[in-house]
Amino acid sequence: MLTIEDLTVRYGEHSALDGIDLDVGDDEIVCVLGPSGSGKSTLLRAIAGLEPPTGGRILRDGTDLTGVPTHHRELGLMFQDHSLFPHRDVVGNVVFGLQMRGVSRSEARARASTTLELVGLAGYELRAVHELSGGEQQRVALARALAPAPSLLMLDEPLGALDRSLREHLVDELGVLFRTLGLAVLLVTHDHDEAFALGDRVAILHAGRIEQVGSPVELWTRPATAFVADFLGWNVTRALAPGLSAVRPDALRLEAATGRPVSGMGAPAIRAPVMRGMITRQTFRRDHWRIQVELADGTALGVELRDTRPPELGTAVEVTVDPADVIALPD
Repeated sequence: MLTIEDLTVRYGEHSALDGIDLDVGDDEIVCVLGPSGSGKSTLLRAIAGLEPPTGGRILRDGTDLTGVPTHHRELGLMFQDHSLFPHRDVVGNVVFGLQMRGVSRSEARARASTTLELVGLAGYELRAVHELSGGEQQRVALARALAPAPSLLMLDEPLGALDRSLREHLVDELGVLFRTLGLAVLLVTHDHDEAFALGDRVAILHAGRIEQVGSPVELWTRPATAFVADFLGWNVTRALAPGLSAVRPDALRLEAATGRPVSGMGAPAIRAPVMRGMITRQTFRRDHWRIQVELADGTALGVELRDTRPPELGTAVEVTVDPADVIALPD
């Protein structure tokens, strides 16, 4: 459906995108995950024709989109702030894009009603947008993007302005909706859970470059670079091996300096190496405790504890790890 080849966008000497290669299959959901300022929104704007590339190509079904106006690219784009028209009612917002494409008024309204029903807003046609909740406004924006039946749907942080519980609910709904419709979707987000729940593949973007692309399971179990490992919450350190390496916080075992296990998680780890340190921070994260242990050389390691309360701050502890859980990283 979509092929991006060596895409570059520069502002003066700054590269917002630097040689991006990426593709999206016909009915595939690809999530681009990265921190603020990594180039996620610029990527969508370049694909939509709203940002002129400095180099590279964007192809839809093998057709080069260079020079093709935005409204002829057959792409749907939904922004984070929804960008709804406050002076139009719900159906007026949804039919706008259809009428801009020359669809008759009667057909546009019929398609709008069908799409609103699809996103769970049947009967909302005449409601004013300012009367809607944040989640309802998000659905109107989604309906407006879906109504023209785009060949590719692109979403820019679509759930970023919503509270956590609503976000989690809509993530499940969106995944079902996209797969039911068989849509090709490119979604950019900074939210790990959102990307991993929705994406068939996830591309991690950093400073305008793609660091790694793979399935959510591949990325979580085998990060390829220090940035990816750190961004996904792994410990990246030289304290575990001769070179740079990474280990997940839930793979570390914590014991009091007396040797008494603290976490009680699974089988005892192979005690090589044993790292001694002190608990300097502890944070409760709903289903686990996140502990920071500072080693003698100043290295800080994150450890996850479940089903137990952590020792007090300042407690001397030993951290052990099974070498099989440690992965080597390129320096």
